[in-house]
Amino acid sequence: MNNIMKYNGYWAEVKYSDEDECFCGKIEGLKNSAISFEGTTVKELKKDFKDAIDDYLQTCKQTNTNPEKQCKGSLNVRLGVELYNNAKMKSVEKNISINELIKEAVSMYIKTK
Repeated sequence: MNNIMKYNGYWAEVKYSDEDECFCGKIEGLKNSAISFEGTTVKELKKDFKDAIDDYLQTCKQTNTNPEKQCKGSLNVRLGVELYNNAKMKSVEKNISINELIKEAVSMYIKTK
């Protein structure tokens, strides 16, 4: 089951609230904005998701504000001493940066899933 919805360059995880008896979601990774949506049916959920993003983008346009991106493309990863040392040695062997090694590893992991 896929709990991810995507639209117009944004994505969100969808959850079900038994208490409220509805599906709900929130665009993650935005620092200064909160975009949430909900629906009691999948059709309502999809519509509210798209409407929430469209409304956000329209508001940004009206206020001459750049819309936030969910991810800035950088990540602070704590590997632990042993894994970091092994990764660093492998990056030296391959003559690439440790950043490039980690990007390759994540790419390979995602492609195999």
